Amino acid sequence: MSKTILITGASKGFGRAWTEAFLEKGYQVAATARNTDTLKDLKEKYGDALFPVALDVNKREDSFAVAEQVYQHFGKIDILINNAGYALNGAVEEASEAEARAQFETNFFGSLWLTQAVLPIMRNQKSGHIIQVSSILGIATLPNLGLYNASKFAVEGLTETLAQEVKQFGINVTLLEPNGYITDIWGNGFNSTSIDAYDGIKKAIAETDRSDSFGKISATVPAIIKLVEAENPPLRLFLGKVALPFAKQTYEQKLATWEEWADVAVAAHG
Repeated sequence: MSKTILITGASKGFGRAWTEAFLEKGYQVAATARNTDTLKDLKEKYGDALFPVALDVNKREDSFAVAEQVYQHFGKIDILINNAGYALNGAVEEASEAEARAQFETNFFGSLWLTQAVLPIMRNQKSGHIIQVSSILGIATLPNLGLYNASKFAVEGLTETLAQEVKQFGINVTLLEPNGYITDIWGNGFNSTSIDAYDGIKKAIAETDRSDSFGKISATVPAIIKLVEAENPPLRLFLGKVALPFAKQTYEQKLATWEEWADVAVAAHG
């Protein structure tokens, strides 16, 4: 049975690759982008199977309007993929108020608004699958990406809670957690004004050899197809070979610290 997918951030990166893969599989796809001209070639190739929709995910009312528009157009929304997002580069101290708020507006609130918008539709259908594109940096952090890390940690907490709330309605929820991939998200021009005191750690990061750490976007296509077709999709799915080892190392360190301080913690219970 053909699936109807609503995906954000479809103009480039994961969103573009996955949109094309879904269309190739014969799915109906509502693809959002700030500028739908970027989807013209796919519209010409796939015709009515593609419904391009202009959307700035930061605008809550627009997100609700788009969800209703897509529902009216296709008659259902089987899957929502909240993919739109970007990374702010810079130390925590360097981020301005405007930069910090903008990072959360897109990465966190953008996902929240569209999730809220599709939930009544999926509840009425008694089925659905919400896929949040998080990051391994929502589980384990790297320096110079503090606001991006924080926004993805927020997505993790929101989505894990959501999964518990909507399971009763037949709605599945998945957090996608890619490690680094070769996209323009890292060199996107979103950089805080630099403070000299952080030059050392930035230099160390720049000199770290990560040549084997970044995956290829095209390699994620079989995984995303398998996920959207799964009868019992997982709550979390890593993408790439670096993510799981990084997560395991991080949690081993956390557990060791928690165990070391366990007596203090228990005594604090009273």
